[in-house]
Amino acid sequence: MTESAPTYAGDVTPAEAYTLLEQEPNATLVDVRTRAEWTYVGLPDLSGIGKQVVTVEWLSYPDGQVNPDFVEQVRAATPDGGPLLLLCRSGVRSVAAAEALSAAGLPNSYNIVEGFEGGLDEDGHRSVNGWKLAGLPWRQ
Repeated sequence: MTESAPTYAGDVTPAEAYTLLEQEPNATLVDVRTRAEWTYVGLPDLSGIGKQVVTVEWLSYPDGQVNPDFVEQVRAATPDGGPLLLLCRSGVRSVAAAEALSAAGLPNSYNIVEGFEGGLDEDGHRSVNGWKLAGLPWRQ
């Protein structure tokens, strides 16, 4: 079985995403995690490059349902039309969000692989990769 190409612009590492945010004036980081995650786990900090993170839940908490207004909320928060860099905890929800945005006519939607906290190690702890482990700026 062959793997098909993504139905979104592609995948970038956290470091590549940060570089794009630094270099592309219209690039936007869209954090698709839940309000609880933003509050208790933290957020990327883009103040050093003069930007803010756009926060729009892909799945609502606590019911886990897809946010029916997701595309419209992202469009309203990102009117510049530049690249959209989508971030979740580990890079799974952000793929679905990037696919939804691309299907809705926003083809410059990228998934940040590894996410904010990264994948699990052999002990079940999120400490193997991701935005935070890459040493990129964040705040809690």
